[in-house]
Amino acid sequence: MHELSDALKSIWCFAKWVRIKSQLSKKLSQFLSLKWSDIDQMTMTFKKKIEILREKFFFWFFQTNINNITDSFILLTVTSDLHISKEEVRQTIKRVKADKALNVSDILNKVLQTNLAELILILMSLFNACVIHRYHSKQFKKAQMIVLWKSKKSNYTDSKTYWFIALLDIISKALKSIMIKRLSDIAETHHMLFDAQMRVRCKQFMILTLNLLVNQIHTV
Repeated sequence: MHELSDALKSIWCFAKWVRIKSQLSKKLSQFLSLKWSDIDQMTMTFKKKIEILREKFFFWFFQTNINNITDSFILLTVTSDLHISKEEVRQTIKRVKADKALNVSDILNKVLQTNLAELILILMSLFNACVIHRYHSKQFKKAQMIVLWKSKKSNYTDSKTYWFIALLDIISKALKSIMIKRLSDIAETHHMLFDAQMRVRCKQFMILTLNLLVNQIHTV
């Protein structure tokens, strides 16, 4: 009887919530007050919080002065076909996860993959135009920055307890992926990288690391 009473009470509470509060708009979560360091004062305004996060995540880079470099030479001249094929576009679009976060262009990866048969010629023409004219669209350079809390932190008023992810244009990411693969293939084909180089080498990082570890063990 006690269990039945609790069940009826829960149903009544749920019905009351549906009738009164279910139609109300959800309150937006409030951004906590922030400070740059332990000795700084707490920042309350939204504009100041954005400035703190911007200073933390984005650093000012100074351009290197290369005017004093007078001599230059080219070690190797490499030629490559500029045309991007339909197969390159198809493989690149299919390789991306379908349900990744919505990007700055509001286009889901799943939409491109589902409608790839109708879009592949358009994408191929767009990519080839960018390569031939050496032009990278302003839309491709846009990014949406999402600030996230680091988990299991005791004090979220410290700017160090936050990190961010950048949501880029999905079409731009596809073009970059194609060009990166091409440059990687050119570098490997023409032996532009040292044999011992681990980074920026497709399927070589783990192999070279293990070989180095085994050689160190045998040396000891």
